[in-house]
Amino acid sequence: MQFAKRLEKIPPYLFAEINRKREALINQGVDIINIGVGDPDKPTPAHILQAMREAIDDASNHNYPPYEGTQEFREAAVKWMESRFGVINLNPNTEIVSSIGSKEAIHNTFLAFVEAGDYTLIPDPGYPVYRTSTIFAGGEPFTMPLKTENKFLPDLSIIPEEVARKAKLLWINYPNNPTGALATLEFFEELVAFCKQYNILLCHDHAYSEMAYDGYKPPSVLQIPGAKDITIEFHSLSKSYNMTGWRVGFAVGNAYAIKGLSQVKTNVDSGVFKAIQKAAIAAYATDEAELQAVMSVYQNRRDIIVKGLQFLGWPIEPPKATLYVWVPVPSGYTSTDFTTLLLDKCGIIVSPGIGYGMSGEGYFRIALTISDERLHEAIERMRDAGIRYA
Repeated sequence: MQFAKRLEKIPPYLFAEINRKREALINQGVDIINIGVGDPDKPTPAHILQAMREAIDDASNHNYPPYEGTQEFREAAVKWMESRFGVINLNPNTEIVSSIGSKEAIHNTFLAFVEAGDYTLIPDPGYPVYRTSTIFAGGEPFTMPLKTENKFLPDLSIIPEEVARKAKLLWINYPNNPTGALATLEFFEELVAFCKQYNILLCHDHAYSEMAYDGYKPPSVLQIPGAKDITIEFHSLSKSYNMTGWRVGFAVGNAYAIKGLSQVKTNVDSGVFKAIQKAAIAAYATDEAELQAVMSVYQNRRDIIVKGLQFLGWPIEPPKATLYVWVPVPSGYTSTDFTTLLLDKCGIIVSPGIGYGMSGEGYFRIALTISDERLHEAIERMRDAGIRYA
């Protein structure tokens, strides 16, 4: 018995490793404060749960769902795209497909378009799935460094001509995981023009579209005129509606891209449970005031962490979006060294920046997914251990 050679190129998934370490320490009796994984701790809103209960009791939802998602779900998603982003004239029959969260749809897009000899243009640091899925598909990842001086936006001018001409996909994710960076419509225009020039499918992982603060509303690439000619965008209910375990979302955009993704999906999964799609429809109808009440919880947590780290000397500003705070490590440490120090001296788990790519070195990521009290405690543990940015 032997693993496929491709597994030799793929490291263990970052969060799986963090979870294993956490379990081992808990078994040793260590009181762990885990701010490493972005899994919301609040319950799914009540009106979504009620829609799910009613859908489960309906026997017509117990059979196989349509591969592409129910007509009702796709039409609700189209309506949400129009009301939320002003994106109109989407065809629910050809330009949208349901997904089991974002992760599977992201991975399956690589399988639909990438083969040996193709490049993918991926952000670094970035969601690890972009790199591993490139490898699974037999392609070659070309990393686009996200640097502080460029506000964590990729510099398209550094992409060699020969790479651009052989690239099939260009991946972006704004609001960004792990950096919390934002992108403007003007930058999206630049991306659309670049991808049209080289016939590259622009893939926007928009998992954090609703996770925003201080009145900020993240835009969609599909707001750019002509973007649909070259763009597919991925939406998930996981973070915005406290539904990580429900595994539901959708991909929307270019009909040819949706067709390719759908063809892979029909061969590897059987769609999303219809009752969950009913619950997702209820989620997309959530009152804006209720959604903002959820966001205010995370905004308050952001402020606790940012103010606490500023008190300990960190030169950081509060991010306007995502569940994360991207923090530089003190001088003299690698990201792995510093996260190990936090674990050993404070019992705190954070994610090392290197886990998101080479350009993530020098940073660590904090997830705002535990209570205010535990976040305050994490800062106190760091203070008591003499850990400062110096």
